[in-house]
Amino acid sequence: MGQPVLEVRNIKKNFRLPTEQANGIKQAFVNWTRGVKGYKTQQVLRDVSFTVERGDFFGIVGRNGSGKSTLLKIISQIYTPTEGQVVVHGKIVPFIELGVGFNPELTGRENVYLNGALLGFSGEEVDAMYDDIVTFAELADFMDQKLKNYSSGMQVRLAFSIAIKAQGDILVLDEVLAVGDEAFQRKCYEYFAQLKRQKKTVILVTHDMGSVQRFCNKAILIDQGRITVAGHTAEVTDAYQRLNMPVATEETDTTEADQPTITQQGTITARLLANGRAIDVIDGPAVQTLRFETTITTNRDITEALFGFTIHQDDGVPVFWYTTEPPHPTIDRFRANQPITIALDIQNIFGDGRYYVDLVVKPYDRTTEYIIHKQALQFTVVGWGENGWMLHPQTEVTIET
Repeated sequence: MGQPVLEVRNIKKNFRLPTEQANGIKQAFVNWTRGVKGYKTQQVLRDVSFTVERGDFFGIVGRNGSGKSTLLKIISQIYTPTEGQVVVHGKIVPFIELGVGFNPELTGRENVYLNGALLGFSGEEVDAMYDDIVTFAELADFMDQKLKNYSSGMQVRLAFSIAIKAQGDILVLDEVLAVGDEAFQRKCYEYFAQLKRQKKTVILVTHDMGSVQRFCNKAILIDQGRITVAGHTAEVTDAYQRLNMPVATEETDTTEADQPTITQQGTITARLLANGRAIDVIDGPAVQTLRFETTITTNRDITEALFGFTIHQDDGVPVFWYTTEPPHPTIDRFRANQPITIALDIQNIFGDGRYYVDLVVKPYDRTTEYIIHKQALQFTVVGWGENGWMLHPQTEVTIET
C-alpha cells in the first residue's frame, strides 16, 4: 500500500435548479403559501469515495453529465461538497479552466506575465521561463499581438504552456489532451509521458480510452454520479466502452477468426495470419511477421474518422497501438456498405505470453466510438523462453477500399 496523497470520502454534491420565478415579494409569498419551493434538487454526485496514492496516474472517466467535472472542482476546492470530505496531503495544481484570467486586450507577452502572477510566479520567475513557454506554445511570431486576435486553439496552447510550469504535488488535468492541433498534441503526450516517468501524481479526466490505457495505472468510471467500476485501467476502459455502445451484440468468441462484431453503425471482422495461414498460437522463433487483417463495413458515410488498433498483454497493459492518422496512411472516408480492409504486417518481436487485440473506429476528436470490438483476437506466443523481445516492431500497412 502506497502513501495516500488524496482521500475522497463519501462525497455527495447537490445543486438547486430553479423551477419557478418569483417576481417580487408578493409572488414569493404566494409561492410560499402554496408550498411551492421554486427549485428542485439535482444530485450530481452520490457517495463517491476513492484514494489516490503518491505516484499514481489516476484516470477518471464517464459520459458527459456523469459528474466528472463537478468531482474535479470539489477536489480542486472550487466547489464545496454537500456531504463528505476531501483530504489532500500536499499542493494541488488544477488544469481545469485553462486561460482563466487572460485579458483579450493585452498582448500574448503581457498575458504570460499576468497568468504567471495568478499562478504565484514572481516577475523574475516568469522572465526565466518565458522563452520556454513561448517555444513550447509555438507562438514566437504572435507574442506582441493582442490576445483577441488569437484563434481559440492558440489561446489554449499558450494557457497550457504557462500552466505546466506550475509546481505541485498533485496535478489535476481535465480534458487537456485535446489541446491544439496534432503536432501540439504530440508535445502534450510527451509531457504526460515525462510526468509518468518522474512518478508524478496526476489525476486525468478524458474521453480518450487510449490515453487512459497508455498513461494511467488506476482508474474509476463514474455513471450518474456514482463510481460503477474502479481498479485496473483495462477493466475500467472496457466498461466505459460498453456503456457507450449499448446496442452492440454480445462479443464473439475471440479464438475464432472472421467472426463479426455488429453494432448500430456497422460491422468489423478480424483475423491473424502467420506464414500464410490463420493461427492463434505462435512459435516465436519460427514466425518472422504477423499479419492482422481487419474488414470494416459502416452503415452510413463517416468522414473525419480513424481506425485504431491496440495489442494488450494479458494483464491489460498496451504494448503496441496504431491509428490511421498522419504520418501513417489515412482513410479519407468510410462509405456506407462499402467494405474497407486494413492489413497490418508487424514484425514478430513479442515475448512469450498471451495477447489481446482491440479494434475501434472513432472520430478524430476521440469523443466517442462508432464501432468497437474489444478482444477481437487473442494469440499466444511461445518458444522464446524468458528472454523474449518487447520492442517496437517494424510495421507495414495497406488499405484497400
